[in-house]
Amino acid sequence: MARVKAGAAANPAPPVVQRVRLRFAKRGRLRFLSHRDVARSFERAVRRAGVPVAHSHGFSPHPRLSWVGAAPTGAASEAEYVEMGLTREVDPEVLRAAMDGVLPDGLDVLEAVPAAPPSLADRIDAGRWRLEIRGIPYPDVAAAVAELLGRDSVVVTRVTPSGRKEIDVRAALVALAVDPAGTGGPGADPAEGPAGQPGPAADCAILTAVVRQTTPTVRPDDVLSALGVVAGLTPPVPVTATRLAQGLLDDGGDLVDPLGAVPVTRESPAGS
Repeated sequence: MARVKAGAAANPAPPVVQRVRLRFAKRGRLRFLSHRDVARSFERAVRRAGVPVAHSHGFSPHPRLSWVGAAPTGAASEAEYVEMGLTREVDPEVLRAAMDGVLPDGLDVLEAVPAAPPSLADRIDAGRWRLEIRGIPYPDVAAAVAELLGRDSVVVTRVTPSGRKEIDVRAALVALAVDPAGTGGPGADPAEGPAGQPGPAADCAILTAVVRQTTPTVRPDDVLSALGVVAGLTPPVPVTATRLAQGLLDDGGDLVDPLGAVPVTRESPAGS
C-alpha cells in the first residue's frame, strides 16, 4: 500500500472559483446565540441548501466561511457579515434565498454580492449601535451623555477570561446621540415606545453610538459602563442593543456600505 507523503493533503478539495459576501441579521431571541452557535448554524444551512461551498484541506475539512466583526452575545444586529468560498459560480441572489430559506427564523440573510478587493476586514473600521435604555428618565440619560462627550478620556475596566482590561471608551466614540423613545431615533419606529408600545415613554431613551474599531473592541456594555463612570448611570433593566451598520468611516462621520463600491479615501485616490 502506498504511503501518503508527509505534508501532502489527506483530502484534496476542489479549489475556490467564486467568493460571495453575505449580510445577515441576528434578531429576536437568536441575539443570545454566541458567534460559535451562529457559525454552526451557517455550516448546517450550507449542507441543507446544497451550497457548493469549498472546504479546507486536511483530515478534518471545514467549510470556507470567513467572518468579520461578529456582534457580542446578547446583542441583536442588522449588519453581520460572512464571506463564502464556492467551488462553482452561483447567482448571489439564488444563494441568498437558499440560505435564508434554511436558516432558523432570526438569522435572516438580507443581501449577497460577489466578493471584490479589498477584503471585508479592510472595509470595516466602525459600527453604528442603537441602545434602548429603560427605567431611567430621558433628561438623566441626556445629562450623562453630555458629560461623557465632554471628557477627553473615560476608561472602563472589562473582566475577560485572560484578566482585567482597561478600555478608553471616549477615544473610540465617534458620535453619541440621545433621543426620547418615540421621537424617531435612528432605527426606531417614530410611533412606538419601548417594546413596541405606542407613544413616547418618559423613562426610556434611545442612544445612537458610532464606535470606531479598536483593540480591544468597544462594546455596547462598555459605553454603558462609561456612562456609569461619568454620571453614575445604572439602568435597572437590561439594555437592548442592536447594531445597525458597519463600514468605513467617511470624512463626514458616516459609514460606507462594506458590500458597495470600493470607497475612495485620501490614501486610495480615484484612479490609483
